[in-house]
Amino acid sequence: QVHLVESGGGLVQPGGSLRLSCAASGSIFRINDMGWYRQAPGKQRELVALVSSSGSTSYADSVKGRFTISRDDAKNTVYLQMNSLKPEDTAVYYCNADIATMPTISFAFWGKGTLVTVSS
Repeated sequence: QVHLVESGGGLVQPGGSLRLSCAASGSIFRINDMGWYRQAPGKQRELVALVSSSGSTSYADSVKGRFTISRDDAKNTVYLQMNSLKPEDTAVYYCNADIATMPTISFAFWGKGTLVTVSS
């Protein structure tokens, strides 16, 4: 069994910053891609940022230049540094990871989400 637990959400004013963390635990053989998604009220879940096992990153156009994704493989943790936050960044943020529980089998796992609210 594998668990992803997010932390770091909260209420922040426009222009402020937050750092999200997501720690993976359980029967982990290898962690492949890790990423952050978000879902705003009344909208579909969307990809925010991805980081591969080699460290390559990609971002949604709406967050480029403001958000930075990183990972610490020693801690099985992925981070999302969010700067210059806007009200439209308000959403529940979900961690996702492709995790191999055995050498040849991997699955996509999701965290339960952490709420980020950007408001004055």
